[in-house]
Amino acid sequence: MESTVTNPSLLPHNADDSQPALLFIPDISGFTRFMHENGVQYSRNLIADLLEIIIEANILNMELCEIQGDAILFYKLGSPPAIEEIVSQCKQIFLDFQNYLRIMDRDKFLPGPQLSENRLTLKIIVHYGRISITQIRDYIKLMGTDVIKAHRLLKNSIEGSEYVLLTEGYLKTQKPEAIAQSFAWSQLKEGVNQYEHVGEVRYKYCFLTPLRLLLTDPEEEHTRQQYPNTFTIKTKVEAPMELVLRVIKNYRLKPKWLHRVKSVRFDTRKINRIGTNYLCEMEKGGIIEIQTLQMRETADKVEYIEKIANFKMFPNALLFFYLHAAGKQTNLVLEFHYSRVSVGDYFYDFFGRKQIKGFMKTSLLRLKDLCEQLNKKKE
Repeated sequence: MESTVTNPSLLPHNADDSQPALLFIPDISGFTRFMHENGVQYSRNLIADLLEIIIEANILNMELCEIQGDAILFYKLGSPPAIEEIVSQCKQIFLDFQNYLRIMDRDKFLPGPQLSENRLTLKIIVHYGRISITQIRDYIKLMGTDVIKAHRLLKNSIEGSEYVLLTEGYLKTQKPEAIAQSFAWSQLKEGVNQYEHVGEVRYKYCFLTPLRLLLTDPEEEHTRQQYPNTFTIKTKVEAPMELVLRVIKNYRLKPKWLHRVKSVRFDTRKINRIGTNYLCEMEKGGIIEIQTLQMRETADKVEYIEKIANFKMFPNALLFFYLHAAGKQTNLVLEFHYSRVSVGDYFYDFFGRKQIKGFMKTSLLRLKDLCEQLNKKKE
């Protein structure tokens, strides 16, 4: 009678159930020092937000395997993504990460040294090899020499803390001319390290520092020429600034002016707190999560910032509301910032922008009408 082995661990020693896969590991540089200098109380929420930023910026639709302290292990089975896709993914994560830090730094998130002095940044490991996937209760565990190799590369001889490292295992799957073209914005350098039980690992790396030129300065005027991934819509509201601000902050009123939002869910115990999330159920299905990120207020001016999550078209997008008091009127400016940097992606550059711009324009007009109606009832 023939027997059938169903447990992979009982297969003959020479059996191979491994699959080709991309391994992608973003790692927060400066994490240990940051936790030591600021303590868990002040740093845990920020680090959690930064890990969320990285996860949300996953435009390659990779699988998330595990979060290991300050690093996240992503993987993607099958053929390797093209080098231009990998570069776009690295840019996406780095810019979203650094833009978030800039906003929180300006708000003096920490009671001690500013975030810029803590030098939090990112290094990214990219490797392609073979992995075995094992289910341990409800958890997925990746196994194999290539998984070990990718993790070991987090410790290397590169002098610097913000870079992308691409192993020979991945680079061999790409054409040299495509690699050179994709890194025209930086300089690829060669590196090699020796690891016990793994052997010699060759790779190329480049520093992400040149991308800092693309970061959004929250203090500057965000013009289309300076920041191509943004657009601005303006209107004048026949209502005082205090009323307009209350309407914008009121979660219950969101469906009355946010275009195509059917309902909003939120925790009533945390309403109107900075860092609070609310969920927008869309008319055509799906849910978009929005977080109250920051508010700065003076006698005649308010800046209110929200972050949009679960929005695949524009990951980690930001909404800036600028309110300027003009007597009994309010000059209202709405800015939409997104950080997608897929060079030559015609859909996102044209159709995606056109769609979201129409959505925000309609929302702003509905917000204006709602505020003016409420103001008339008040009078």
